[in-house]
Amino acid sequence: MSRKFIYTNKDHPPKAIMSTIVGFISMISLVYAVYFTFANKGTALPRYGAVGLLITILSFVGLILGILSKSEPDRFYLFSYIGIIVNILVLTGVSLVLFAGAYGL
Repeated sequence: MSRKFIYTNKDHPPKAIMSTIVGFISMISLVYAVYFTFANKGTALPRYGAVGLLITILSFVGLILGILSKSEPDRFYLFSYIGIIVNILVLTGVSLVLFAGAYGL
């Protein structure tokens, strides 16, 4: 059995890894905030609103980091794509929570 090796000096950009980490932290925080609001019979405490604001800010930062890391040449882009997708999903989740709160769903 012949093995073929490809040697490269490419690596993952640190911005992409940070974007992915920030995205997953934001997603976990959003899930916990929504869960605890449901556990509290739909009454959201002010700290959950503060967490929602921080989640939104972190997701925007993570999205910007993901986009900036995608523009770096000669890099692997897996974490860039994961970070962009996760942060967009978190921003969509926050938007859905705000939409549901505004229209009483």
